[in-house]
Amino acid sequence: QVRLVESGGGSVQAGGSLRLSCAGSGIIFSWNAMDWYRQAPGKQRDLVAYIMPDGRTWYTASVTGRFTISRDNAANTVYLQMNSTKPEDTAVYYCHVFENSDYWGQGTQVTVSA
Repeated sequence: QVRLVESGGGSVQAGGSLRLSCAGSGIIFSWNAMDWYRQAPGKQRDLVAYIMPDGRTWYTASVTGRFTISRDNAANTVYLQMNSTKPEDTAVYYCHVFENSDYWGQGTQVTVSA
């Protein structure tokens, strides 16, 4: 059974940093692309970043240069380092993987105050 568990969310002032973690189990972690999504109140869930098995990364334009996605395959964990945060980064952040089906974590709340 695939399970993803996020942690590291919280409240931070604009300009501050947070590091999100997503621990996975039930999958061959190193074979899969891993994604971070976010969903702000009243809005759709949007892709923020992904990292391929070979380490290639992609970021949505609004976080490019501020966020960094990384992975530790030995620890079955993917990270999202959030720097220079802005109030518009406020959302629930979800970890996601597709392996024959979509799997989501429970989400972790990030609140950035002005």
